[in-house]
Amino acid sequence: MNLTGGIILYAVLWFLALFVILPIGHRSQADAGEIVPGTPAGAPAENRLKRQALIATIVATVIWAVLAWLILGGMFTRDDLNTLYYWLRG
Repeated sequence: MNLTGGIILYAVLWFLALFVILPIGHRSQADAGEIVPGTPAGAPAENRLKRQALIATIVATVIWAVLAWLILGGMFTRDDLNTLYYWLRG
């Protein structure tokens, strides 16, 4: 894995982690009973984006470190992935 591949892998993992974390603990304005005029009832009651971004960063960093260790350590290669792909395809 080169530098560009590592950066792309981290970016993909970060966005994946963020989109998985966003709905966890979501409390809408309708649930809170305080709907701000001009906003939909399903809008978040409180802004927790900084905290969720921090959690996504931590999760993505841990997953990226494990994957980088596996890739750079030679645990599996592109040939292994190609073999797995053709085996799954039948």
